[in-house]
Amino acid sequence: MDRERTINGEVAGDERSSAPHDAQATTRTGEPEPQIPGMAAAGDVAEGGTAAGEEEAVSARDQEMAALREQVARLTEEAERNWQQFLRTAADLENYRKHAARQREEAVATTRRALLRVVLGVVDTLERALQHAGEGAGEANAAAILDGIRLAHREVLETLRGMNVRPIDAVGQPFDPRVHEAVEAVASDDKTPAGTVVGEVQRGYMMGDEVLRPARVRVAQ
Repeated sequence: MDRERTINGEVAGDERSSAPHDAQATTRTGEPEPQIPGMAAAGDVAEGGTAAGEEEAVSARDQEMAALREQVARLTEEAERNWQQFLRTAADLENYRKHAARQREEAVATTRRALLRVVLGVVDTLERALQHAGEGAGEANAAAILDGIRLAHREVLETLRGMNVRPIDAVGQPFDPRVHEAVEAVASDDKTPAGTVVGEVQRGYMMGDEVLRPARVRVAQ
């Protein structure tokens, strides 16, 4: 009997000790124990925190994508602007090249026409001189021919002067290899020091500061 009570008592004690773990906590009247306001279950807190974190991550990605799209749009617009500017600059450069080429061609044509007019004027003067020479001999005809030649020479020099072309002074000047070309050496005397140009075989010409043709001269030694 005692053994049975003991066994029964152990069994009953075990049953009483395990009961609070298996059943929901209740009050003395058998009602469920009320929850404390403001407290949530651990599972609910974890689930709520995960959802909020995912929403924040999605919002951050959306903002980053929006910023990237805005940057791409801005860079695309800037690239298009630069490309249009490049095209305009290239077109302006091409127009300038064409304009410069036309100017060069016009300048060459203008110079050619001016020189041809000079040549035609010389031809006219020489033709008149030849006409007077064919009419007869005598001092009057010789003077007319000489005057015609002088007139043609003067017209040519005037035209050259208008083109900034001038003859090089040579005779009586010290020899200058930059503008003179020595073709003959002659003995110097007391009045003419060595290295002085004493004669001109062919006249030289300058165009501005550029030597078109050096003067061919005789130089005293």
